[in-house]
Amino acid sequence: MSAEFRELLKKVGSGAHTHKDLTREEAHQAATMMLTGVATPAQIGAFLIAQRIKRPTGIELAGMLDAYSELGATLDTIPNTSYPLTILGIPYDGRSRTAPISPITALILACHNIPVLMHGGKTMPTKYGLPLIEIWQNLGIDLSQLTIEKAQNLLAKTNFSFLYLPQHFPLANKLVQYREEIGKRPPLATLELIWQPYTGNSHLIAGFVHPPTEKMIREALHLRGVKQFTLIKGLEGSPDLKLAQTTIVCINSSDKEEGYEYLKIHPEEFGLTRHDIELKDYDSYYQELHKLVQGQQSTLLESAILNGGFYLWRCGYSPSLKEGINNVKDLLKTDKLLTKLEEIKAVLSN
Repeated sequence: MSAEFRELLKKVGSGAHTHKDLTREEAHQAATMMLTGVATPAQIGAFLIAQRIKRPTGIELAGMLDAYSELGATLDTIPNTSYPLTILGIPYDGRSRTAPISPITALILACHNIPVLMHGGKTMPTKYGLPLIEIWQNLGIDLSQLTIEKAQNLLAKTNFSFLYLPQHFPLANKLVQYREEIGKRPPLATLELIWQPYTGNSHLIAGFVHPPTEKMIREALHLRGVKQFTLIKGLEGSPDLKLAQTTIVCINSSDKEEGYEYLKIHPEEFGLTRHDIELKDYDSYYQELHKLVQGQQSTLLESAILNGGFYLWRCGYSPSLKEGINNVKDLLKTDKLLTKLEEIKAVLSN
């Protein structure tokens, strides 16, 4: 047992009226002791559920992210790029109700020479949804065995890369078991949305569900000096924009005293139908995904157009959302997504 960790646990776990929030340094210390196994399993489980009940502060998230930055894998700055690296913060426990479009969005960005980094693990609690790693595997790309050197090389040569939690951050992967044991998403599920494992200039794009989470994330990013971010109240907490309803987006803004502003994205303004595609079964989803990559008519087309267009605009390629949407419409009439996939496969095979 760690007596030092016990004192931190007592602060956050003392009840609704007597608990105390951790300082950034204390949160950093707590996360470090959990990741490195200094804290015992009983202490870790108790801390995570106490934090879940209390709700972490932006200060605490910043401190825990400090530990992630110190102990997790990090990709080095890639040279000769005109755009910041886009980091996609997507819930690790996957999707269970709606069809994911983020892998297509990543390919669209890479096709326009906008470097993009994704990260995630295997199927995990509490949702046990479809994870990113399996979607890429179905597209013929196995990213589960990448060394950090190969992940770096892939990014430099294709403008796309992926960090796989069991391979590149095994310390954090060991904490996944606690999600099953406590039966709720712990604060670690918020950290995975805003982890930025890259040394260079980056643009964080992350999903969220509840407004309090968005506020906590903004505070944590401010404390860590993150200047460029896009937070999307997307499908199932992902950064996938919705077709069926207006999507609320929070973006950094130097023109606003607060440093941020909100956008409302209305799909109908661009002639898109108001219907998100259900994830009825994986096989049907994969069929539609392959059609889209091959330039064929797909049920995922309009979601790809909305998301790709928005991302091209926010990442600086297109001067407006409308032009971004037009850029994606033109791209999807070609075989460029398939060509990019083949390029990624070729680099991985060498």
